[in-house]
Amino acid sequence: MTPDLDGAGGLQALFAAVAGEAVIGLAVSGGADSLALMLLAQRWTSGLTNAPKLVVYSVDHGLRPEAADEVAAVLAAARDLGLAARGLKWVGDKPVSGLQEAARIARYGLMHAAMVEDGANVLLTAHHIQDQAETILMRMAHGSGVEGLRGMSAFSDIEGVRVHRPLLGVEPAALRAVVDAAGLVPSEDPSNTDPHYERVRWRQAMPQLAGLGLDAATISQFASRMADADAAIAQMADGCFSEIVRLDGFGAARIELPAFVGLSPAISTRLLGRVLNIVGGRQKPRALGQVERLRQSIAIDGLAKATTVLGCVVRIKDGAVVIAREPGRSLPADALLTPNGELVWDERFRIFNDSSDANLTASVADYLPRHRLEEFLGFKVTAPAEAIRTAPIVRDAEGGVLSLGGWSFDDRIKVQLLID
Repeated sequence: MTPDLDGAGGLQALFAAVAGEAVIGLAVSGGADSLALMLLAQRWTSGLTNAPKLVVYSVDHGLRPEAADEVAAVLAAARDLGLAARGLKWVGDKPVSGLQEAARIARYGLMHAAMVEDGANVLLTAHHIQDQAETILMRMAHGSGVEGLRGMSAFSDIEGVRVHRPLLGVEPAALRAVVDAAGLVPSEDPSNTDPHYERVRWRQAMPQLAGLGLDAATISQFASRMADADAAIAQMADGCFSEIVRLDGFGAARIELPAFVGLSPAISTRLLGRVLNIVGGRQKPRALGQVERLRQSIAIDGLAKATTVLGCVVRIKDGAVVIAREPGRSLPADALLTPNGELVWDERFRIFNDSSDANLTASVADYLPRHRLEEFLGFKVTAPAEAIRTAPIVRDAEGGVLSLGGWSFDDRIKVQLLID
């Protein structure tokens, strides 16, 4: 059921999750949904003492000649409401293929930069219940598992931007009514009705599905139940992670094979996906099909030889699944450590420089003989060669080794392995 969009109580409930923010960004394209978001957010803050500051961001992607006028109209409407507003433009060459994805990345990049300048820590978007339904249908068609079928979350991180979607339970017709009542004229992006795009084809199929009982509300309820199931699987997988997974100082993982094989497919797949994400440097999204096939190869087929997947080298050795970072896969270049600062290295290690020394460098360990490693560490090194080669090493200006992997040999350096 669509929340009450007229009363103060309904608005407070709608935006309760961001009520404590000092500055809130609003992504407003000029379409009906985003104009409604702007109107509702303004009404909410107008009834508050110590209200958050709202800043409207509208992006011209440079793909349609009408876009500049649409952005100008958004800025004018925002200022009429007493809101700060900024027009942003994507300049430069545009790709021939993958244009929508490139535009999305550019859009969030532009807004992120503007939010940093404005002190905004969260961006509100106008995704509504039909957007959620379309997302679920597309993911179902693509073979998503439980994690994907929970749909869009109220909060997520997109290209470094913390995004909140307060309207996920609202029907688009209710949002259009808000805009019409305010006398605003929304812009119409022709791509929203172009069947060349998959989302549009699903949108056009929605009336037929609704006629069969599969309307947006029903699909949204399904997503909510999948979110509950996903949380339960995640909870069980996290418990198993602490019991059967061991991460070493080189960032490699060891999963006890008998225990792994004994888990249900849903839990073992989730656990394996988490390990691949940690060890592989979070360099790309976890592809469920790849993780499922790897789990089957391990649990059913025995994984006869080493394989690579999602930036990792995976093999079975000594009764365990051993997973190491794959060499040569987007490993970071040498980086100077900021004095009294920190560096996230390869999305796997956080390296702290607890000194004023500006001449400390983090780089890839690459080929270090095991006997030299054992001199540093004081114990026999059994980690996979790939893990050793891809671990970070910190040296001072004279070439002295201050840390290797997760081990520090000097008080100036602290290293933390990132596991979440």
